[in-house]
Amino acid sequence: MYSSRTGLILAFHGCDKSIVEKIVSQGKILESSNNDYDWLGHGIYFWENDPQRALEYATRLKNSPLKKHSLKIQDPAVIGAVINLGYCLDLLDYGNLKFVKEGHDFLVEICNMAKVPLPENKGIKESKDILIRNLDCAVIETLHKTREEKKEKPFDSVRGVFWEGDELYPSSGFKEKDHIQICIRNPNCIKGFFLPRELNKSFSKV
Repeated sequence: MYSSRTGLILAFHGCDKSIVEKIVSQGKILESSNNDYDWLGHGIYFWENDPQRALEYATRLKNSPLKKHSLKIQDPAVIGAVINLGYCLDLLDYGNLKFVKEGHDFLVEICNMAKVPLPENKGIKESKDILIRNLDCAVIETLHKTREEKKEKPFDSVRGVFWEGDELYPSSGFKEKDHIQICIRNPNCIKGFFLPRELNKSFSKV
């Protein structure tokens, strides 16, 4: 009943400057990510309200590109988007987590029947965090597929919170790279793009 999100949010995508220029000058749209390790399944990815993390991510991909990642970045840049999440699989919503659990259970059945191993989430050498999320991606994509087969209303977007990085301080429940990530499945959720502005320090923040 409450999975449809009202109102607009601001979100940011890190990419190469050439892509930003194409979107702004030619009216193009960002391409959907279809990697088997995408954290929230397949779709167009954004950092909610966080242009700094978007730029950091683009810079990291330039310096240390992920294996099989098709995104080649030479000049890291950020583009902002105005988004309506629509019918959202919001993983901050307690009621939606049961859908994800059901997706996992069904994926286990499928793998057992096919006698293939279950996908795994993995870390990468330079990080303690789980950055390669094959299992999570497969679970969420299985959820979308089963809803489609049952002719249930499809989710327009997926939203999740992630704890990443080192602790802010000993025994902290917070980490230095905590963030909210958004995956847009229905491109009509994106109402427009914009170039982020620099803060005018002559005035107070609003």
